[in-house]
Amino acid sequence: MAPARQASEGRRESAEERADRRWGELLQEVRVAQTGVQILFGFLLTVVFTPRFTTLGPVDKAVYVVTLCLGAAANGALIGPVAFHRLVAGRHLKPETVTWASRMTIVGILLLLATVISAFLLILRVALHDSAVPWIVAGLVAWFLLCWFVLPAWVRHRYAPKE
Repeated sequence: MAPARQASEGRRESAEERADRRWGELLQEVRVAQTGVQILFGFLLTVVFTPRFTTLGPVDKAVYVVTLCLGAAANGALIGPVAFHRLVAGRHLKPETVTWASRMTIVGILLLLATVISAFLLILRVALHDSAVPWIVAGLVAWFLLCWFVLPAWVRHRYAPKE
């Protein structure tokens, strides 16, 4: 196992240089999440216009509306950092911009998680009409939480500098 990194091994960069680097990294991350949420949201927008939509029961229509709202909110949160940056650019607020954009991105990722799970629930309800649906969805929730949050939190804790 690799030893924890020493605090002295960090980069030697000014606060502005760190903010510029973190902004570039954040933009790359947001691009990936934005693409996924925009494709999913675009798909969700078309569902209501399909002939099958009118045959859905009230519960499935409610799940659809919730899913659509979650997708719209995820889009807002993941596009938010771009608008935020544009509105404060040139005002020497890069470190603050990175902090707020990072927070919006985390919210967007949480909303994307909820959107994907909700869409998956709706699709499985329509496709299977089976009592296994909640179990399958719960398994997917566990998988996403493990990949997106638990593993990174564990790595962060495991390899944190020991003081």
